Amino acid sequence: MTQVTFEELLDAGCHFGHLKRKWNPNMAPYIFMERNGIHIIDLYKTQAKMDEAAAALCQLAKSGKRVLFVATKKQAKEVVADYAKRVNMPYVTERWPGGMLTNFATIRKAVKKMASIDKMMASDAYKSLSKREKLQIEREREKLEKNLGSIADLSRLPSALFVVDIMKEHIAVAEARKLNIPTFAIVDTNTNPNLIDFPIPANDDASKSIALILGKMVEAIEEGINERKNNKDLVDESEEDLEEEKEEAQEEENKDERRPRGNRRPRKPVAKK
Repeated sequence: MTQVTFEELLDAGCHFGHLKRKWNPNMAPYIFMERNGIHIIDLYKTQAKMDEAAAALCQLAKSGKRVLFVATKKQAKEVVADYAKRVNMPYVTERWPGGMLTNFATIRKAVKKMASIDKMMASDAYKSLSKREKLQIEREREKLEKNLGSIADLSRLPSALFVVDIMKEHIAVAEARKLNIPTFAIVDTNTNPNLIDFPIPANDDASKSIALILGKMVEAIEEGINERKNNKDLVDESEEDLEEEKEEAQEEENKDERRPRGNRRPRKPVAKK
């Protein structure tokens, strides 16, 4: 995984914070200076925190764990959806369903309902329904797909959350904290980084800034997935080698059993006179 450069962060506008009057005092360690009433984020701190978060995400992916990406703000929706699909991870970009983590069983029921509607639409009984009934079912299916389609394959609670704008997604962060699920997030100067396990201080409003940081995080996840795949292949190969060795040893044992003892030829029976 390549490290993001200072120039890349600068070009993406990651250093622009919010107005001074909107700042959160907990962000003080990550603020470099104030210019024209706007706080400037220390990009060297951003680099360090990005490396830390990337290493943790790589390790999670290597362990086969899943990361849920959350971003419902307009400028982050498409970026998050594209990057999450790239590594086949679940994501929420429309609306955070309240209780999605703390009441996960209910959300799974809604996802199963979507699957049952698909099954019904493929059956002969669906064809005999009236036009109005069909329309109602289709609308319900579209609504479920819009809100839950991106987490349809999430059969258990995610191992981590990656959030863009923790002020907007405060419910998601609160639920994750309640369940002790590790959180990764882009934190701006108006947020509290102490709420996040792996905060990345940067501009969370510019799409370029979001895309750059997400891109590097997804690279780390890809690296972890590839390492897991390679390790699995190596394990499979070593298991095959062990099987071959066992078979060879068994053959040798069988040969030893068939060989006469004492390395002497068996005497021919003496013919009786």
